[in-house]
Amino acid sequence: MRQNTERRTALTDAAIEVLARDGARGLTYRAVDTEAGVPPGTTSNYFRDRDQLLAEAGDRVHVRLSAPAEVLADPRAEEPSTGRVTALLGDLMTRLTTRRSSYLALLELRLEANRRPDLAAALTATVKESFDISVGFHEAAGLPGGRDEVLLLYLALTGLTVERLTLPEAFSGYSDAQVVGLLVDRILPGE
Repeated sequence: MRQNTERRTALTDAAIEVLARDGARGLTYRAVDTEAGVPPGTTSNYFRDRDQLLAEAGDRVHVRLSAPAEVLADPRAEEPSTGRVTALLGDLMTRLTTRRSSYLALLELRLEANRRPDLAAALTATVKESFDISVGFHEAAGLPGGRDEVLLLYLALTGLTVERLTLPEAFSGYSDAQVVGLLVDRILPGE
């Protein structure tokens, strides 16, 4: 297998775009080669099989969706409040909807994981790790609520993201900011 890290990342990013556009069934080496603009056969030189390509796309999609390092660097950078939680969730919602192809690819990977136990295990581990990081940040920042509230906010926000990316007109009477504000007001203890 080839070791050029930049090329491997470009191919993985291309795989994410293919997943978002064509679904898991459309993810072929040829489709990735075309999306990446590389010669035919390049992807097969970097990924031994489709399972490896799916697994690495799963890892990469979480990197593409994660918070910038400067946000996570200092949890105590601002005063803890429900307003800060609302702002953090608003930033997350913006990241998820502006990086549309990444989140749609993640949904495709989750569906594919139902048929591939190894992919399910890998995605599960990544989601658990991300959740634990979120809880740790929340607690270190002294934000209101705890692990249960972070779980409820996570589950509600993922549902909102699915709605916005797949059927955006279904709840067009509410902005993302309004929904995030409602979630925080209803889920977190008052200040």
